[in-house]
Amino acid sequence: MDIRHLRYFVTVGDKGSITRAAEELGMEQPPLSQQIRQLEQKLGVQLFERQTRGVTLTEIGATLMPRARAILELQHQFMLTAEGMARGEVGHIRLGLAGAVPLLPVIPLAIRAFRDIAPDVTLSMEESNTPALCAALHETSTDIAIIRPPVPDPARLSVSHLLDEPTVIALPRGHRLTNEPVIRLDMVADEPLIIFPRELGPGFHDAILSAYQMAGVTPKLGQQAPQIAGTVPLVAAGFGVSVVPRSLCQIHAGGVTFHTISDPAPRATLAVAIRARQNTPIVSKFVKILRTHCRKWEKLSPEEQFPAAEY
Repeated sequence: MDIRHLRYFVTVGDKGSITRAAEELGMEQPPLSQQIRQLEQKLGVQLFERQTRGVTLTEIGATLMPRARAILELQHQFMLTAEGMARGEVGHIRLGLAGAVPLLPVIPLAIRAFRDIAPDVTLSMEESNTPALCAALHETSTDIAIIRPPVPDPARLSVSHLLDEPTVIALPRGHRLTNEPVIRLDMVADEPLIIFPRELGPGFHDAILSAYQMAGVTPKLGQQAPQIAGTVPLVAAGFGVSVVPRSLCQIHAGGVTFHTISDPAPRATLAVAIRARQNTPIVSKFVKILRTHCRKWEKLSPEEQFPAAEY
């Protein structure tokens, strides 16, 4: 049975006349009458009582009518969903975020911009470290990941640069350099450096150590933090100092002050990763919006990037 037979059936039932139904459907009356008879023959039932001035539903026809409407509505919803997915406006995105990435103001702004144009897309988010996020991409349990490059298996992923976030140095309140707005790394060479394990973000980890070396000093490694954002509470507890992305200034941890780092200052690089050849419309649209917002954000002044930050 063709789905159009159900449409003919419902239209004739609504109009109560094959002639008026034919006009509604944009076809001639004889072919429509023939199609209705063919449907009745296929079903083995009579759907309409033919009368002089039109047709009325039989008891069987009245019973089948709501079911026919439901099938047509399902077809309509199927087409709407398919068309929405083709435009990248319907579906589900599983987004992975590397440590401290949700604190970067441009990320929630980009997500909101995507939701404004694709409100029917369900978005779920999970924060983890770069190696775990890349593994989740390989296992298809994550669709898009905002990571701190490099990635452990670049051949199987498509990775695009997003931005290079400036860093600041976090000092415990009351530190001898608390009143210094700009600090050189050699000024804290004797302070224990709180840093996260390299395997959680080798790119940013190495950038921090390289900046110390370029400043002519070797850092005194201190307490390890379980994640990037976890360095700030350890600084507040007096375990040492830490170099962190500027977005962590938004963590209002008591007992910590944030200061601009004099060059050479490391940068916290972010990239977006998806599976290679994963070019579904919904993923492509999200990545495009994300990259556009990040390019605009990098052109802003520090005060515009972090309007509420104190550093």
